This record gives sequence, C-alpha cells and structure tokens, in this order.
Amino acid sequence: MATNDSPTSGVSNGFHDEDLSTPTRPDPPSVDAPVQSPSDGVPKAVEDVLYSDIGINTLLNRLKQSIASARDFAGFLKKRSSLEEDHAQGLKKLCKATHEGLRRPDGRQGSYARQFDEVTRMHERMTDNGMQFALSLHQMHEDLNELANNMERGRKHWKQTGLNAEKRASDAEAFMEKAKSKYDSLAEAYDRARTGDKGSGRAFGLKGPKSAAQHEEDLQRKVQAADADYKSKVDAAHTQRQELLNSSRPQAVKALQELITECDSALTLQLQKFASFNEKLLLGNGIIIAPLKNEPNSQKSLRDIVYGIDNEKDLHNYISSYTPKIPARTQTIEYRQHPSLAPKQQTPPATIKPPTQQQPLPASQPPLSFPMQSVSPPSSAPASANNRQSISQQGGFSPQAYQPPPPTEQTFQSPAQDRFTNGPPQIPPFASQTTYSASPQSSSPYNHQQSGVTYSSDQLPPVKPVFGVTLEELFRRDGTAVPMVVYQCIQAVELFGLEVEGIYRMSGNSNHINKLKSTFDHDSSRVDFRNPESFSHDVNSVAGLLKLFFRDLPDPLLTREHYSRFIEAAQIDDDTVRRDSLHAVINELPDPNYATLRALVLHLHRVAERSAVNRMSSSNLALCFAPTILGAHSGAISDSGYQARVIDTVLQNTFQIFDED
Repeated sequence: MATNDSPTSGVSNGFHDEDLSTPTRPDPPSVDAPVQSPSDGVPKAVEDVLYSDIGINTLLNRLKQSIASARDFAGFLKKRSSLEEDHAQGLKKLCKATHEGLRRPDGRQGSYARQFDEVTRMHERMTDNGMQFALSLHQMHEDLNELANNMERGRKHWKQTGLNAEKRASDAEAFMEKAKSKYDSLAEAYDRARTGDKGSGRAFGLKGPKSAAQHEEDLQRKVQAADADYKSKVDAAHTQRQELLNSSRPQAVKALQELITECDSALTLQLQKFASFNEKLLLGNGIIIAPLKNEPNSQKSLRDIVYGIDNEKDLHNYISSYTPKIPARTQTIEYRQHPSLAPKQQTPPATIKPPTQQQPLPASQPPLSFPMQSVSPPSSAPASANNRQSISQQGGFSPQAYQPPPPTEQTFQSPAQDRFTNGPPQIPPFASQTTYSASPQSSSPYNHQQSGVTYSSDQLPPVKPVFGVTLEELFRRDGTAVPMVVYQCIQAVELFGLEVEGIYRMSGNSNHINKLKSTFDHDSSRVDFRNPESFSHDVNSVAGLLKLFFRDLPDPLLTREHYSRFIEAAQIDDDTVRRDSLHAVINELPDPNYATLRALVLHLHRVAERSAVNRMSSSNLALCFAPTILGAHSGAISDSGYQARVIDTVLQNTFQIFDED
C-alpha cells in the first residue's frame, strides 16, 4: 500500500484472462471523461513519468517545492520591509533632531544653516520613498503568503483525490490476485480428483469419508464459485484501472500542473515587481539628490545646495551683526604730564592755557556725535523687528509688496532723519534674513515641507492658516468641528479616488501638494474639490495633502495624552475586549478630535470596501495612517505594530464605535 508522499507502486499485471488488458499509456479520452492531452512540445520522457504510477506523487513533490520557495521569498520580503521601515524612521528622527539643532543659537547660521536645512529636507523626501518601498514589500509579502496558503489547500485536495484513485486501483488488483490464487489451487485439486490421483488425499464429510465421485463433485462446485469470483475481481480491477487511466489520473495531473504553473508564475511576477520597486527606489532617491536638468519645477541637486554655502559671507554677516554692540570711546589716547613735574617748564602762562582749554574739546566732541550713533541703531532695530513680526503673521515676505517704514518711525528722532532715508539700502539684508527663516511654521517638528518666502500666483500668503494649527483653535476660529481641508479631501477621494489602486499608499507630487496647502492656508472657504480641475485631476496629491494635515498637527489626532492607553488596548488579544477598550478611550477624546476621527474612519471604511479594486484593505490603510494620526512612537519598536493594530481594529468595527448617521 502506497503512502501519501511516496510513489505508489503498481501491482504486477501477469493476468491469464484475455479480457483484462494492461495498457502502458492512457487510452484516448472518452466523451464523458475529458482527458488532459499532452502538449506538443512536452518531451516523451515527461509524458511517460506524468501518466505512470508515480506521476501524481512526482507533481505533488514539485508543488511542495514551489510552495516552499514562495514562503521563503515572502519571509525575505518581510524582513527587508522591516529593515527599510526601521531605516526610514531612523533617518526621519535624525532629520528632525538636525532641524532642531539648526535652530539653536550655538550653531552656525546664515547660508550654512539654510543649505544644511535643505539637505535634511532632501533626506526627508528620501525617507518618504523608503516608507513607500517598505509598504510595497509588505504588501508583496502578504500576497505571497495568501498564494502559498491557497496552493497548499489545492495540493492537499488533489493529493487526497489522486492518491485515493491510485489506491482503489491498487486494492482492486490485490483482490484480483488473491482470487486468482484461490482459483488456481482449487483447479489443481479438481484436476487431481478427476484423474484419480491419490495424492490429493481423502475427503471427509459430516457423515464420514466421501466417495471419489462426491469429492470430485464438491471440488467442481468450488472451482466454479472461485472462477466466478475471480472473473468478477478481474472485471472490477479492469474497471478501476481504466477509470484511473482515463479519468482520475489525467484530471489530477492536469490540476497539479496548473497549480505548479500558477505558483511559479506568481513567484516570478513578485520577483519582477521586487526588481521594479528597487529600481524605482534607487531612481527616486537619485532624482532627489541630482534632479534631471531642463525639467519644469526642477529642484536643486545636493551638490548645488552644498556649493551654495558662502563661508566668507556668513563670517562677515556674523561679525557685522555685533555692530550695535561696539562700545563708544569717549577718551582719546594721549600723553599727559603730571602737574608735579610741570613747574620746571614755567614760561609764559598764555602758552599753557590754550592746551588746557583745548584738551576738553576732544572729550566734549564725542558726546555731540554720540547721540547720532546711539539713536540710529535703536531707531532702525525696531523697524526691522516690526517688519519681521508682520512677516511672521503673514507667513512670508514679498519684495513687490514691501512698503517703507511708517512716518512714526522717522519722526521718532528728528536728528536721525538722514539715517532713516538710507532705509532702502537695508532692504536686501532684511530680505536675505527672511529668506533663511522662511516662515515660523517651518520650526514646527510636525512640518515636513519648507514654505517659501516669495509667493507666486498659485502660492498665496497664508491669511487664515490651516496647517500646523490645533483642532481646537480651528474649531474656535471657523466654527466647524471637522476642518474644511479634511472635508474637502475626503469628498475628492470619495468622488474620484475610491477605485484608484494604491490610494493613500502612492505619494503625490510634492510641489502640487505644497500649492494645495498654500491655497488652504490662504482661504480654505474658496476651495471646491468637487471639480477635479481644482486639484489638476491628481487625486493622489489630495490624499497626500490629507495625510500632511494630520502630520502637521501640533498634537496628533488621537492626542499624546491618550497614546499610552491606545497602545495598552491594542495589546489585548481578545477582539471584543480590545474593541470595547478602544471605544472607551475614543469617547474621551476632545470634541473636535472625536468629530474629525469619526469622519476619517467612516471615509477609510468606504475606501476599504473597494479593496478588491484599489488594493487598500483595512490593514494596509492602518499601516499608512497609524503613525500619522497617532504620532511617532516614543517607546519600544513594537509600538509601530500596535499602532497599526489600533487603526485596523477601529476600521473593522467602524459601525460598532461610530454611528453612520
């Protein structure tokens, strides 16, 4: 009897009956039982193995190898994804720490600080590419695991079906051989009794010894019964063998070949995708470091940024910034003879008096010019401070919109009006200073994009800022619990992006996202995303804008105060208890946070309902949004997994936690 994983050995077909044939190849397929016809290009040796007694076991072992290879590559993708995610998160933390270090006064400022800030922001864009690469590898890992599980189920099914058919045929042949042995022994005994051979022995019955005629008659009946049984076993074995060769074995061989082909093709496809994603990652980082020239909206390369550092200018600017702190010198350096030594040269007193009258003059002249020097810097310093304050309120500075200082500053000290008229020459250093500082919003650790100082026609100065403002402040200012930017982005994605593959996973154009951001910061009430032309038909940039809004919040959507409780709830294994624990923490959120979270979760639930098209299941959405609305984890590295579990649990229990109405 054959085992499940070892080749099945067929029973010898040394039959004496002419009705039982032993074909070495499968017969032509019948109408009722379709047979897999071998391909024209398949070698004969392959066909001989496939349609022999060891064909099914050979294919089962080959399918087992394909499944093992798929699982091995899936494990490789999982580890590579984890490494890429750790690298991206570590690089992002390094960039954040470097941003904070550049703002400290104990480091260099000027062109060095500006250019180094650009370098770190370039690295932040590279971390975004790394996170997208890690998410893609994680999705490939899940796809391969699902494929391997499906292949394993198919292998078990056809292993049971095919080997059972082989076993039935083998058992029928074994029964036939047993019936043949019994038939042969009885036929020999009958022949000896019929020929009168005394070697056959004497037969005894219930009433004593049987006569030769009775014994012969008894053996004849047994031979006839054994012959009938032998013929029936031969017919049964012949039927089972024909069914195996014409139906069961070809069907199993065909199904196993299809499973092997599907598994190998899927594994090859994932390898091709892996190669493509690696090329995309390297090319994307390469274009960030060295953008293509002669391209619209091309940014500076890393080399150009580094070569933009002007050490001499930075040194001169640093030294000249101490000009107001130069101490005023009230005395001149001169030799004065002590009066006790003067009597030796007493000549005319008139020659001595003029010097004594002129000596106080140098000491009295500096005070005449001192008010001019002491008044001018204080009068110019408040003017520049006021201008910086107005720029920080407006979020930027435009040279075309520059206005001279108000008259009140000129009338502050009338003797210094000539110095104030020299104000225009002070504009260039003021503009360069604001060019470095960009906008106060760039100092926020949650801001990932650098806003410029001069605004073009499609980048307007912020009048009512939306990004980087707390939800409570937006609620007090605008009177809406859900910010307008969240409502508009959700509306655009549900109208035009529910069937876009990789929505919220694929990043949009950073320049386009910055333009949309400046539009909302200028006046969000004038934005209408129901018209796709308002966002240039780029729904991925709208999705990126929504994630950027939550990332720029000073306090994450789920708040730092409740972060530890969310992580503790995510560590609960029981699904129902975990859902109820998360529900209780969500109910304690502030009203604007709760309303915004409810709108976001209902929207993401609708996105997950189209996962068959957009490939964004609840687990994928949880990976994309967990660090955005929970904030960067500050504990163990395992917190990142618990963060995703929080969002995944909420999305899977949307209507148990929030009312749809």
